Amino acid sequence: MERRDRSVKALEELIYIDSLDSYERADALVRWYNKYLSSADISEFDLDKSDLEKLLELFYKNINFLKNHKAQTRKDMIDNKKLQRFLGN
Repeated sequence: MERRDRSVKALEELIYIDSLDSYERADALVRWYNKYLSSADISEFDLDKSDLEKLLELFYKNINFLKNHKAQTRKDMIDNKKLQRFLGN
C-alpha cells in the first residue's frame, strides 16, 4: 500500500507541476525527478491503467516542455551576453 500511495502522490505532484509557469515548472520538474526517480525506477510505480496513461501523457508533455525551455533559456543567455557586450561590461 505504501508503494501505491507514493505513486499516487507522485502523479498528483506532476499534475500540479504541469500548471506552473515556465521557470517554476522547470525547477519543480527537477525536484520531482530527484524525489521520485533518482533513487528508484519508474517501473516501481504502482498505478491503475488510467493513472499510468496520465503519467505517460505528462511525461511526454514535460519532456517536450523541457526541450523547448532549454532552447529558450539558451537563447535568453545569448541575448544577455550580447547586451552585456553592447553595454561594455
